[in-house]
Amino acid sequence: MPTDHGPKPLRATRSGPLKGSLRPPGDKSISHRSLMLGALAVGETVVEGLLEGEDVISTAAAMRAFGATVTRGEDAVWRVAGPGVGGLLEPEGVIDYGNAGTGVRLALGIAGSHAFATTFTGDGSLIKRPMGRVLDPLRRMGVQVIARSGDRLPATVRGPDVPVPVEYRLPVASAQVKSSILLAGLNVPGTTTVIEPVPTRDHTERMLQAFGAAIDIETGEDGSRIIRVDGRHDLKPQHIVVPGDPSSAAFPIVAALIVEGSDVTVENVLLNPTRTGLLETLIEMGADIVIENRRAVGGEEVGDIRVRHKRLKGVRVPASRAPSMIDEYPILAIAAAFAEGDTLMEGIGEMRVKESDRIAAIAAGLVANGVTVEEGPESLLVHGGAEVPGGGLVATRLDHRIAMSFLILGLAAEKPVTVDDAATIATSFPAFQGLMTGLGARFEEATDG
Repeated sequence: MPTDHGPKPLRATRSGPLKGSLRPPGDKSISHRSLMLGALAVGETVVEGLLEGEDVISTAAAMRAFGATVTRGEDAVWRVAGPGVGGLLEPEGVIDYGNAGTGVRLALGIAGSHAFATTFTGDGSLIKRPMGRVLDPLRRMGVQVIARSGDRLPATVRGPDVPVPVEYRLPVASAQVKSSILLAGLNVPGTTTVIEPVPTRDHTERMLQAFGAAIDIETGEDGSRIIRVDGRHDLKPQHIVVPGDPSSAAFPIVAALIVEGSDVTVENVLLNPTRTGLLETLIEMGADIVIENRRAVGGEEVGDIRVRHKRLKGVRVPASRAPSMIDEYPILAIAAAFAEGDTLMEGIGEMRVKESDRIAAIAAGLVANGVTVEEGPESLLVHGGAEVPGGGLVATRLDHRIAMSFLILGLAAEKPVTVDDAATIATSFPAFQGLMTGLGARFEEATDG
C-alpha cells in the first residue's frame, strides 16, 4: 500500500565529476505487468528484479485483493500464485493505488471484465488525473462505471455477466489504454482488437505472448499496429527477470552529461525500441553515449550505457518521438537547459495529464532557476546556455519525475537547487539518492525549505 509521508525538502549542490557505475531499479512497466499477469495465470510466477517502489507495491496489494497470493522472499524474489483468468475474487474493500497511474489504469481493465464491483481510489495527485480514456472502451464492453465528474477517481467498475468484445482504435497514443483493453479482453469471450495508429511501448504484447495468451499482431495498410487477443484462454506462469528501467536510468545519464568531468556506466538497462527515444535525442544533441554488452534477457534487449560529460547542442524533438520517451521529457528539459541553443519539444500534450501538469511544472521550475522557456499547449521551448544560475525552490507537485529532474539540475547549476518534496521519489526510484550519492552527487536536507 502507499506510504504516508510528510514533505521532505531536499537540496542539490554543484558536484565534482560523477564517477562509477550503478544499476537502476527494475522497469516499472514490466514490474506492474509481471504481477498482474502472474495473478491471471494458473500456477506460480516467479519475478526477479521487481521494482520495489510504492507504485508497484500498490499493484501487489491490488492483486492480493483480487485473490492472488503475492509474496516476497528474503532473496528479493517475488512469487505470484494466481487464480487464473476469470477466477479473480471481488475485493472486500476499496483499492487505493496511491500515485500509480499506470497501475490503476491497467487494473481497471482487469477488474472491468469480471462480474463484480471494484472501487479504486488514489492520492491527491491521482484523483485529479483523467480516467475517461480507459473507462470509455470498457463501457463499450458492457462495464458499468460510477466515477467522479470528468471520469476521475474514486471510481467503481462492475463487469457484466458476459462482456462484449470490441474493436477499438486509440484516439491518442497510449500504452496504458491499449494495455487496459487487452487485459480486459483476456476474460471476454471472442476477439478483442486494439488498433494503434502510432506504436507505443509493447511490453504488454510481449508478456502476453510469453504467458501463452492467444494474441496476434499485424501491421495495417496505413502502418497502424493491429493487436488481437482471444479471451478466456488459460495463461501459463513464467519466470521473469525484470531489466533496469530506462526512465530511471535517464537521471544518472543526464547527470553525467551535464556535470563536468563525469564518466558513469548505467548497467542492465532495457533497450526496447519503444523506450529509447531519450537516448536517440541525447545522441542527436551530441552526447557521448556508448552502449556496451548488449544482450537478451527474457525476450527484451538490455545493455550497459556508458556516459561521459559532453557539451550538448539544442535540437528539435519531433512529436512522433513522444510515445517512446513520454516520461523522459522532464529530465530532457534539464539537459536542454545546459545545451547550446534552443531545444523544442513538440507534441507533448500528454504530459499535462501525468502525475502533474508536467509542462507547467517543468517551465515553472526552470524559470525559478534562471532558465528562459516558452510554454505552448503541447510544446516546450527551452533556451539553453553554458551555465544555469540555479538557486531556485521547485514545486514538485507530488510528481516524482519533477523532483528527480530538478535535483539533477542542481548538481551542475551555479547555485544549489531545492525541491519542496523529495519523498515522492519513492514511488518509482527509492534508491535514487543513495545511488547518485555513490557516484559523487551532493544532496542535503533542506530543513529551511
